[in-house]
Amino acid sequence: MSASSALRPGAVVRELFVASRPVSWINTAYPFAAAYLVTTRGVDATLVIGTLFFLIPYNLAMYGINDVFDYESDLRNPRKGGAHGAVLDRRMHRITLWAAGLACAPFLVWLLVVGSPLSWAVLALSMFFVVFYSAPPLRLKERPFADSVTSSIHFFSPAVYGLVLAGAVWTWQLAAVVVAFALWGVASHAFGAVQDVVADRAADISSIATARGARWTVWFALVCYAAAGLVMLGTAWPGPLAAVLVVPYLAAVWPYRAVSDETAETATRGWRRFLWINQLAGFGVTLLLIWFWLLTA
Repeated sequence: MSASSALRPGAVVRELFVASRPVSWINTAYPFAAAYLVTTRGVDATLVIGTLFFLIPYNLAMYGINDVFDYESDLRNPRKGGAHGAVLDRRMHRITLWAAGLACAPFLVWLLVVGSPLSWAVLALSMFFVVFYSAPPLRLKERPFADSVTSSIHFFSPAVYGLVLAGAVWTWQLAAVVVAFALWGVASHAFGAVQDVVADRAADISSIATARGARWTVWFALVCYAAAGLVMLGTAWPGPLAAVLVVPYLAAVWPYRAVSDETAETATRGWRRFLWINQLAGFGVTLLLIWFWLLTA
């Protein structure tokens, strides 16, 4: 962003749009919407408002805060500036933080009004991890292993929140679905961190990949993806069929099992495939949810 256009409204909107990672909006909105809809079996205002919240404001907060506090690392990262996130001009930092807060506020008010104490707690924890994954003083993304767990919470907590808000009856099979989703999230973050080893070390940023090394982290991701598939085998029918959905992820990560720290950036090719695999997996999950809906109608 040039000095002359940095604060023009159109330029600001474009920067905020890129910072929110539009390609990933569905990854947080869908889990909430699916969990809430399958539980309530009906469309209401809370479903619509909650889905919109987890579609855009939640992602603007999660990724926008990250881009503000990862500025030094992002400057050194050649993959930034598109689907993988913005390199925000310093003059955009305060604007981004204010925009994230103001975008989230009205949705959070509604969700607090219609929710229960338990749903408030889940939502509060979800937002806590959204903020302090990137922001000081906790900056959990720089705490190896906590970074992958926290990133996973970003994606499975909307589903947990949707279930709690809708009053779902918890069973061990339902808990297994959440555990499998959490393992998928841990694996996805770990593999994503591999491609940033060089940039993160140059900016003195810690991560699971900088702490354990690129090769070890790729193997860790493979194990977590495989574990997610195995856990799904213990869910209610047709849930076990979802175990097949981890196969494309394993196939995308497997070629990088011998990657070194020096060649870690080559994993970006696998990460680009991951973004498309998510769409395929989401389609498969949708079909299984429809099947489950019909079986339990």
